[in-house]
Amino acid sequence: MSRKNVLVAGHGMVGHRFVEALRARDEQDTWSVTVLCEEADPAYDRVGLSSYVGLWDRKELALAGNDYRGDELVDLRTGTRAASIDRTARTVTTGDGEVLSYDALVLATGSFAFVPPVPGHDLPGCFVYRTLDDLDGIRDAAARTVADSEATGRSAAGIVVGGGLLGLEAANALRGMGLTAHIVEYNDRLMPAQVDEGGGKVLDRLVTGLGLVTHTGVATEKIEPGSAGLRVSLSDGSTIDAGLVVFSAGVRPRDELAREAGLDLAGRGGVLTDLSCRSTNDESVYAIGEVAAVDGVCYGLVAPGYSTAEVVADRLLGGDAEFPGADMSTKLKLLGVDVASFGDAHARTPGALEVVLSDSAKGTYAKLVVSDDAKVLLGGILVGDASAYGSLRPLVGRELPGDPASLISPAGEKPGAGSLPDDAEVCSCNGVTKGAICGAIAEGACDISQIKECTNAGTTCGGCLPTVKQLLASSGVEMSKALCEHFEQSRAELFQIVQATGIRTFSALIERHGTGRGCDICKPVVASILASTDSDHILHRSQAGLQDTNDHFLANIQKNGTYSVVPRMPGGECTAEQLIVIGEVARDFGLYVKMTGGQRVDLFGARVEQLPQIWKRLVDAGMESGQAYGKSLRTVKSCVGSTWCRYGVQDSVGMAVDLENRYRGLRSPHKLKFGVSGCARECAEARGKDVGIIATEGGWNLYVCGNGGQSPKHAQLLAGGLDDETLVKYIDRFLMFYVRTADRLQRTAPWLDALDGGLDHLRAVVCEDSLGIGEELEAAMAKHVAGYKDEWAGVLEDPEKLARFVSFVNAPDEADPTVQFDDSGARKVPVLMGMPGVRTGETAGVGPHPAE
Repeated sequence: MSRKNVLVAGHGMVGHRFVEALRARDEQDTWSVTVLCEEADPAYDRVGLSSYVGLWDRKELALAGNDYRGDELVDLRTGTRAASIDRTARTVTTGDGEVLSYDALVLATGSFAFVPPVPGHDLPGCFVYRTLDDLDGIRDAAARTVADSEATGRSAAGIVVGGGLLGLEAANALRGMGLTAHIVEYNDRLMPAQVDEGGGKVLDRLVTGLGLVTHTGVATEKIEPGSAGLRVSLSDGSTIDAGLVVFSAGVRPRDELAREAGLDLAGRGGVLTDLSCRSTNDESVYAIGEVAAVDGVCYGLVAPGYSTAEVVADRLLGGDAEFPGADMSTKLKLLGVDVASFGDAHARTPGALEVVLSDSAKGTYAKLVVSDDAKVLLGGILVGDASAYGSLRPLVGRELPGDPASLISPAGEKPGAGSLPDDAEVCSCNGVTKGAICGAIAEGACDISQIKECTNAGTTCGGCLPTVKQLLASSGVEMSKALCEHFEQSRAELFQIVQATGIRTFSALIERHGTGRGCDICKPVVASILASTDSDHILHRSQAGLQDTNDHFLANIQKNGTYSVVPRMPGGECTAEQLIVIGEVARDFGLYVKMTGGQRVDLFGARVEQLPQIWKRLVDAGMESGQAYGKSLRTVKSCVGSTWCRYGVQDSVGMAVDLENRYRGLRSPHKLKFGVSGCARECAEARGKDVGIIATEGGWNLYVCGNGGQSPKHAQLLAGGLDDETLVKYIDRFLMFYVRTADRLQRTAPWLDALDGGLDHLRAVVCEDSLGIGEELEAAMAKHVAGYKDEWAGVLEDPEKLARFVSFVNAPDEADPTVQFDDSGARKVPVLMGMPGVRTGETAGVGPHPAE
């Protein structure tokens, strides 16, 4: 049987889901796939588009597997537009003139941002909020606006036309770029499609409390050049001067390709299809996502888009799947402002009743729409507190487990995830039911990451994760919390044991609370706990034998068996004399020099026996260990702040130096990185750090739990407008709470994901002292600060510790042959020469020394 080809026009989230679904199900490889991606970037998370603001790293939004690397049956062509369709010949001509044939054509062209025909809508400075390129343009215009305001003294303003869900995200993005954001909404309330009048009033108060300026019930009449760049006239007679305007007034299906090819279109646009998502007048053409008008209706959310992709994948493989209908539930989290809407939120069902609880003082609004007998849930709206969304949304169309009012009352009993039927859809984005999640748990998925991998639940917007956590907690599957085979306790429990008992050796701890002799998992963990609860040197007596290779030699081992040396440079500051010493050390020991992303200098290629000699020269010059080898604070990155920068509003360098000097040497479950930005332009990339601080004119904004890894996360706002003293207090509490409660090798982002109550609970612990341990956490940090000693200096002062730094008995006193210059003579690279038993490309290293 000859292989057939399906051509996919468009590579957004839905197009990517279709390719994934088809390739996963096509066990006989009956289809090859050609994908035309108009943008330069392959499929990325458009739902999370706003998270691009601040980090400005496109890789952060890339969808997993979007390049189909290693799959020979998928031909992905980025930067390639489908220009026309010849339905008779079954070919598509690309923008550069290439003609591609198909057996089946899947239109996944999505939608475009609608720009109302306002006079002046096409002036420079007018944007839409749709793609990464759009956001890059908005960023540049915002930077120019901020710069102009500094020079002229005018307010730096930006305007968003449209107050829907995406409009609020756009306005918040402008605020993050340092602008005063104005929202202009034609309707009498924000998010009119999702919330009613009562919810809109509460939402407006919450949004304006964030510093956004709202203009509701007015239209944008014209845009013209103005003193700040643009002047926008509104229908109430007022005008706003701004540096840029962003249109977020809805979307329209991108159906021009289909229209020119003569395909049937729905009355309001979109490719008209039946329930199989097949075009009504061409059996070889399908449409999915926002361009598809299934039975005449276009759906603008990712969940129904994914459903259409799954339907078409099934149909191409001989199945009979049909579009199951759409869950139009939406959830917004805008820096602490929760909004959720689900089901028949506006009570359009005949006989529907509304149960409303509004608390203006607390800024919350909750409404349930129920059947005329008040037994069946039809829909609801939650504003200010959407914590019940995960348990209520799956109940739409089902009988309620209790009195409707009690389900939204703060004192009422909330339905738990366990009460949901197995066919209740927990993850609406990916169509994952409670039964599927429980099935994955029963088959051995024992944490959130494993459930995500098995079911796709929580991998899109993440709104279902609280419910997934509940199911995991109540599953009945025994989930081992043991650190390893030698300790039944978790890392957090061992921390409490050490703290409560005063045990200071591994041997005593395993004798009283464990079994056996220990392993490479528990020994470094216990060493870290001992270091976190006392100020003993990391190589103090028996602790030395617990360390992994990096901590044992206080340096990072490299792929050729040599080590790197990284002196600490708080705030990136370095005196000229210190810089000269670094250069002399690199020259005298033949080391490769690299400037790091954390504003430090990395010296590569040192042998074990050279390390103390190098350290001595650096310590004598007033420098100390940067602890690049430890599970501890690495760096506090900083911009130049108000000291030098004309945009800086706070002394970010001074704050970075103070924080690095305060938290240096703090041992933790994983490495820690900070960033301090002197203004909202965010040059220190603080929102990509475990602790991020951004200066505002009203104080410091504190962000936490952002970090890289396999699933990079942006830091989230913990508190805003803080003075120096409060900022340090909150960081003290946050760090010590993390150190005490995180699992082994758990970075701050997954720790927060796994924390019951998430960010709200963390905020309560740190800022409100809800557990009553604030002073205890601060005292623990004060003890660490008072007991800090440089680890390099500690080795140099102790002959016993110095004796450890010998690589082998007759170590040569000559240049390391494993590090050589390349042909250019300008850069050193490790080539793994002369290392017995090591082939090029293998890792050469020294394992942990046995316990003493």
